[in-house]
Amino acid sequence: MNAYAVIGAGPSGLAAARALQKQGILVDGYEAAHGVGGLWDISNPRSTMYESAHLISSRTTTEFAEFPMSSDADYPGHRVLRDYFQQYAEHFGLLELFRFETKVTRLEPQGEGWDLTAEGPDGAITRHYAGVVLANGTLAEPNVPAFPGEFSGEIMHTSAYKSADQLTGKRVLIIGAGNSGCDIAVDAVHHAASVDMSVRRGYYFVPRYIFGRPSDTLNQGRPLPARLKQALDSRVLKMFTGDPVRFGFPAPDYKIYESHPIVNTLILNHLGQGDLRIRADIERFDGSTVHFRDGSHADYDLILLATGYTLDYPFVDREHLQWRGASPRLFMNVFPPSFNGLYVMGMIEASGIGWQGRFEQAELVATYLAALENDPARAARFRTRVNDSPWPDLTGGYKYLGLDRMSYYVNKDAYRRAVRTERQGIEAAA
Repeated sequence: MNAYAVIGAGPSGLAAARALQKQGILVDGYEAAHGVGGLWDISNPRSTMYESAHLISSRTTTEFAEFPMSSDADYPGHRVLRDYFQQYAEHFGLLELFRFETKVTRLEPQGEGWDLTAEGPDGAITRHYAGVVLANGTLAEPNVPAFPGEFSGEIMHTSAYKSADQLTGKRVLIIGAGNSGCDIAVDAVHHAASVDMSVRRGYYFVPRYIFGRPSDTLNQGRPLPARLKQALDSRVLKMFTGDPVRFGFPAPDYKIYESHPIVNTLILNHLGQGDLRIRADIERFDGSTVHFRDGSHADYDLILLATGYTLDYPFVDREHLQWRGASPRLFMNVFPPSFNGLYVMGMIEASGIGWQGRFEQAELVATYLAALENDPARAARFRTRVNDSPWPDLTGGYKYLGLDRMSYYVNKDAYRRAVRTERQGIEAAA
């Protein structure tokens, strides 16, 4: 039987290894860090985790269905989650499938498969595989924008932020207001001399609890049509959080769920208390002074870039993943249309999809690979259908913002439904 490689032992890599294991497919895993967990292991050199980080989706909507978390916390912290992945890997015998402290440096097509080169404790190794699953994560390569002028203080991306001690006594400007930026702003008000946030667009703020329950557990039945859900949830949010414009944020020029919402209302509390200020978009730097597009300016010691991440698969040439703009063009965000033996895991961003959604994605890959091994004609019919038929709509009716970070965004319900349909299609072709 052919062997397949899995790159990465974070949630998506573990899901891939488990799904392939269940199908009886031989797996070799590669992980650059010393253990499992990916970014959730704060001691991992590539981790972008910080001490105060917790889940922003609730435990029951996030965990793997076949292995519930032992924690009772609704929104566990990163240390609990790192232990959860260790327990998951131990329970299913995944640890022995991985080579740890072994970094993949190159993938090259060779014959009917791929040559994988990696650097590990014993030096460089090269192995041949029938296929490779890329699960090295989407939140590791910082997006660092350029700004006019020069700043004389410190500039740091949130990927390098670990603890609020780094902000003590400093005049801090946070650029960007995503979930990490807002988390860090809440940290900063207790340590920094002052905290400002520069934002260019408006946001929707979702409380973690509504009516005493985790907010993402309230609508777990049949999903509502996009327009109806947007209308209803917008009204509910106004009841619980009011209008963020009152606190200094610009009004959103898009509807809720057309970009990732902010699951943090503490920042609104601190704005209401005067603990931080919202600033306009950046115009230019001038020494310690930052000039904003509304004509105002202020002096800072530290600029913290909460500007997100870019996709990065540095070990394989882009042509093999058919990149288009900010992301590869892949069927179901997984399969290159050429079906060249590469499979991408975890290149989905969606509110509430959780690790179970990623495991279902892995099951689709495993189902196809099992067909490829045991019934090549069935696999061929799947490939033909992918290339001859329209691809499924994964938006769920939402008109996502045309931002780089939204280029691989999907609606969780539409995506999971499409994954089930595609998997059943492969199985039914037998």
